[in-house]
Amino acid sequence: MRYAFYFSPEPDTELARCGASWLGRDAVTGVAVEHPELDGLGADQLAAITAPARRYGFHATLKAPFRLADDMNEAGLVGAMRDFAAATCGFDLPLLTVANLGGFVALVPDKASAGLQAFVDAVVASFEPYRAPLSEADIVRRNPDRLAPEERDYLMRWGYPYVFDRFRFHMTLSRQLDQTDLDRVCEAATAYFAKALAQPVAINALSLFVEPDPGAPFQLHTRVKLAPTEKRKTA
Repeated sequence: MRYAFYFSPEPDTELARCGASWLGRDAVTGVAVEHPELDGLGADQLAAITAPARRYGFHATLKAPFRLADDMNEAGLVGAMRDFAAATCGFDLPLLTVANLGGFVALVPDKASAGLQAFVDAVVASFEPYRAPLSEADIVRRNPDRLAPEERDYLMRWGYPYVFDRFRFHMTLSRQLDQTDLDRVCEAATAYFAKALAQPVAINALSLFVEPDPGAPFQLHTRVKLAPTEKRKTA
């Protein structure tokens, strides 16, 4: 069993509904969702394009999947999560936009956000004591020889190469695509998510997802609201 800390949008919002339909699965309920029929991108094509992302659900990774350390347990992890959330104020992201992220179509903030970076850094560091060390197989799967030196150091220290200054908030919408498909899928996603992305997205909760068995779809385990604020911050 592996756990991961994700941002997932508030259930029953336009963004959550659009994301579940786009990927074809609602990671909160665990049920399949019908793909939309889009101009220039049929449901069968969309199903193939989104297959790898569908297993993880519509999310942005905050702390990458990890196994629990031998001296830790799930109850302790959830308790620490509740303590963290109670001490952390919610905020709004900048507007999200559809982008090409290394050949993947993804939703990303339209500008840098120091508040978001500080929040994600805190999640990575705060729950590190609960993470078991990577196995040799885990390390090999990350292709360490292809990583930059700093990314290799992060992989060995934090279990994931893309943390801190290497982190980029993103909500993956596709497998890796060639340029022709990238343009087509970006255009379809921009039109499809237009209404959902017209307003800032609230980071008002921390979500713990679980992979029950190796290769199984990730599903929501626990969602905890962040601390309220008198006036919501913007990251």
